[in-house]
Amino acid sequence: MEVVRQPEGRSAEVLGKEPLAFVGRLHERFEPRRQELLAARRERRARIAAGGTLDFLRETREIREGDWQVAPPPDDLRDRRVEITGPVDRKMIINALNSGACGFMADFEDSLSPTWQNVVEGQLNVIDAIEGTIEYTAPDGRDYRLGEETATLLVRPRGWHLPERHMQANGRPLAGALVDAGLFLFHNARRLLERGSGPYLYLPKLESHLEARLWNDVFRFAEEELGIEPGTIKATVLIETLPAAFEMEEILYELREHSAGLNAGRWDYMFSTIKTFRERPEFVLPDRNAVKMTVPFMRAYTELLVRSCHRRGAHAMGGMAALIPSRKDAAANERAIAAVAADKEREAGDGFDGTWVAHPDVVATAMAEFDAVLGDRPNQVDRRREDVDVDAGELLDVASTPGDITEAGLRSDVNVGIQYISSWLRGNGAASIYGLMEDAATAEIARSQVWQWIRHGRSLAEGPRVTADLVRRVAGEELERMRGEIADDEWFESQGRPGASRALFERVALGDQLEEFLTLPAYEQLG
Repeated sequence: MEVVRQPEGRSAEVLGKEPLAFVGRLHERFEPRRQELLAARRERRARIAAGGTLDFLRETREIREGDWQVAPPPDDLRDRRVEITGPVDRKMIINALNSGACGFMADFEDSLSPTWQNVVEGQLNVIDAIEGTIEYTAPDGRDYRLGEETATLLVRPRGWHLPERHMQANGRPLAGALVDAGLFLFHNARRLLERGSGPYLYLPKLESHLEARLWNDVFRFAEEELGIEPGTIKATVLIETLPAAFEMEEILYELREHSAGLNAGRWDYMFSTIKTFRERPEFVLPDRNAVKMTVPFMRAYTELLVRSCHRRGAHAMGGMAALIPSRKDAAANERAIAAVAADKEREAGDGFDGTWVAHPDVVATAMAEFDAVLGDRPNQVDRRREDVDVDAGELLDVASTPGDITEAGLRSDVNVGIQYISSWLRGNGAASIYGLMEDAATAEIARSQVWQWIRHGRSLAEGPRVTADLVRRVAGEELERMRGEIADDEWFESQGRPGASRALFERVALGDQLEEFLTLPAYEQLG
């Protein structure tokens, strides 16, 4: 195995001989199965493109009808009423751990631009956080350190589809998932256990229970290699792809000794819905801001998630509140906080055991809504939601989604898509854009919506048809708007990379075929 570019300074601690050998063993043992599962994704995609559909699996009916439970959670994962998420830079880690949230998901996936420096320094930052030595001094001189009470740490590695080209075996890149999880587990599993916690993960982008089975086998192998008790590693799976929604109980079953529940990854779920049935006009969505969690297909998905989890004794975690509070516009901030409160009130009332936020300033708002329902109880897993009965038709009922395709919605998609790509190419995967924390998931919705509207010949509510030429004109106008907002032409041209960002957006939004993930072609341009 080869490290293509050795990191410098303290970051070199992450890639010593033993951790590299451990990651190499993970690759040797599990890479063939990863490739088989990625091939299975392509085969299902071809079947759907040829007119197929999705349904609950006949071959796993016994699992869904069986009497089984996941293993009980460790003490520090019993109460998860609010978790905060963000990338693995030092300031974010400190602020998140100090935020008052129950948990912090340190993210190597959608909110991290996977430059080699970010990936390796992120591992070092996680080690320092666990050791309690992490510090950060801002350019303005302010110092950041951990407080006495901190959130429980969870880590999200990259999905099965993403490569890490800076680590190669026989000239081929390793899986980003195995690099991220392998380095985290090697360096920190015992550290966490010694401190009364454990190695806890979030697993993104799964599309089947067989992909969950692969993760479970990775965990068993890692536990044996590292000499820790079976079942020590705990993982929460994000149900953020449409195919996975049909296999929730099977996913819990495959991970049952390692399961910490499921999470409703709402933004990627919308993207996956567009992508899965891209050829079908009845799956065209209106403006992304019109697709509320209360629309029929999203409501069916979240209610089924709660029922599936609680039936098996697992936590059901709610979706992201992406709001970044404004300290300049009090009225707008009040409206936004009220929207977060209403969203979290709905989740707590529906039976979720916890939820996600992106900013420390909304932790208290989310906490208050879950406190009102949970009181002193750590969760509401005992609320079985036996009143929920969701069938395949309800999960696929996108056609009932109300809302229009508007010029404002098109402009927002183009603007957010280009701005986010610009940020990502600069090494920042969590971008504050117009008061929201945007990550790869929201950028995926933006560009796939544009592609979908063009592919199916949809028109704006104002009249014009959405065409590639219209999108190119809007892109030019939105770039000029961005230039005016930044008011620094030299920075905009050199650091903002408007030409490269626009070209990449147009590649993934206007191409004849819909790219599976924008992060794959974007990764080709990263250092």
